[in-house]
Amino acid sequence: MSRSGWHGRRVFLTGHTGFKGAWLALWLHQLGAEVTGFALPPPTDPSLFDGARLRDLVTHIEGDIRDLAAVTAALRAARPEIVFHLAAQPLVRLSYDQPVETYATNIMGTVHVLEAARQIGGVRACVAITTDKCYDNREWVWPYRESDPMGGHDPYSSSKGAAELVIAAYRNSFFDAAGIGLASVRAGNVVGGGDWAADRLIPDLVRAFEAGEAPAIRAPAAVRPWQHVLEALGGYLLIAERLLMGDRAVADAWNFGPADEDARPVGWIVERMRVLWGGDAAAAAPWTGTPAHEAGLLRLDTSRARALLGWRPALPLADALDWIVDWHRRVRAGEDARAVTAAQIIAYRERASRQSAVAF
Repeated sequence: MSRSGWHGRRVFLTGHTGFKGAWLALWLHQLGAEVTGFALPPPTDPSLFDGARLRDLVTHIEGDIRDLAAVTAALRAARPEIVFHLAAQPLVRLSYDQPVETYATNIMGTVHVLEAARQIGGVRACVAITTDKCYDNREWVWPYRESDPMGGHDPYSSSKGAAELVIAAYRNSFFDAAGIGLASVRAGNVVGGGDWAADRLIPDLVRAFEAGEAPAIRAPAAVRPWQHVLEALGGYLLIAERLLMGDRAVADAWNFGPADEDARPVGWIVERMRVLWGGDAAAAAPWTGTPAHEAGLLRLDTSRARALLGWRPALPLADALDWIVDWHRRVRAGEDARAVTAAQIIAYRERASRQSAVAF
């Protein structure tokens, strides 16, 4: 993922106004790619998209992936070599309130992006981002492998499992025959600076600490595969580069998750963040909201990515949380959000290059 490998490449990125999409847009810009973004307005205020002034760095197209004609027109205008599909309804609890929108966005939105990509011509590769929650989670101690069944108890998880089936069908039915590399990527619970989503642990903690309030925690014993957003994005970029090189072996599904010891309970995250924040950051308070089913245990098996791609996690969870606190402290102190984010991308690339078989 050298600068020379990405310089001048035309990239189409859905969901660039969201948390992960904004980080990826900035990383691609840093590598010299020509990025066209297609998304709804930023889902939060503040947002990393606005704070990092990404409108100045990418071709920004406001649109809805539920609109096939709009997606097709935007892709045709951008003439991309590669498509990253991140746009989604990404929240479990919101999916209970908005199931129809969740299914329409996460399933039919994926259909629209893939259909437009195969129709316009010129696309060489697609990387479709789903989630670790796409698996039929039995809440057992074994981590999930890419070959395990898709499923999902809630509308969000099941919509992502269905999106994986859509991706596999498009690969087998259309993309392989057309010579277009299509991969799906499943990451753990990504965290990082600049995330202000509702009902997500790290943003909830940051809001509570900034307001001097005790954070209300829903499920302190729940275990998740936590990882910094740059760990996941590094995996996505690695897959994209291999696809662009014509490596059809990576046109498949891939897990990118943390080391086993970084699958930690929510309560551990809360206490670690409280200590890092310092000052008068309050301890957690019992949650009194309306209950909804959320998985208690989820782990990812990343042995395939390690063995076949040479990918390795480079940022332990303790360091990732430190980076998050540092990001928010700097931005709150008046530093430029784009500069702070770009500096963390550079620091991560340097660390990953030292620790991995992959040259970032």
